Amino acid sequence: MGKLRQAALILGEGPTEFFYFKSLCDVFKRLTIKPDYPKHTNIKELDAKIAEGVAMGYSNIFCVIDMDTKDVEPERSQYQKLKAKYAKSINKPKKGIYCEVEFFETHRCTELFFLYYFRYTSRPYDTQESLLKDLNQCVEYKKAIDFFTKSKGLHAYFERNGGSLEKAIVNADRSMDEVQKGGRDYTFSELGRLMERLTTLSE
Repeated sequence: MGKLRQAALILGEGPTEFFYFKSLCDVFKRLTIKPDYPKHTNIKELDAKIAEGVAMGYSNIFCVIDMDTKDVEPERSQYQKLKAKYAKSINKPKKGIYCEVEFFETHRCTELFFLYYFRYTSRPYDTQESLLKDLNQCVEYKKAIDFFTKSKGLHAYFERNGGSLEKAIVNADRSMDEVQKGGRDYTFSELGRLMERLTTLSE
């Protein structure tokens, strides 16, 4: 298909990210956002999806990573190797390929960014269930494809129920500031930074 301009491939690890980023297509109108996810949530499958995106000519591939599954071996080492593999831009002028692969992490999982639509928290979550419980105090949410479909776009659904993407970005950036200052290595999201990248690309 040749070099795609103003197109970003977003790779999540499952349907949650797929449905969420699909719902952002209306926000970043001048940017083609193509969400996708591997059939099996492992590093090997994710690597294959990245390679596929590079071959298709995407200039930007953004990987949305849940860190709760990267806390233990062998996933931790496999993930670090994957990041190292794509640390440099892929530049193959003869094939018309130039691609930057970037990783955006959330601990425990993407639902923390959804909670940030409503309020800030830095509390540790031992399980996804405890995080989902806090999210459900702000808005009804189920981690299920039926729910994602019925919500008619997760982003719009959160905003209709009093949430705000701007607030989520501010809260996510705050979580990263605290991590960088050495306060903690949990309950953080780099998705605010991803939104800023998407905004730049769509300008």
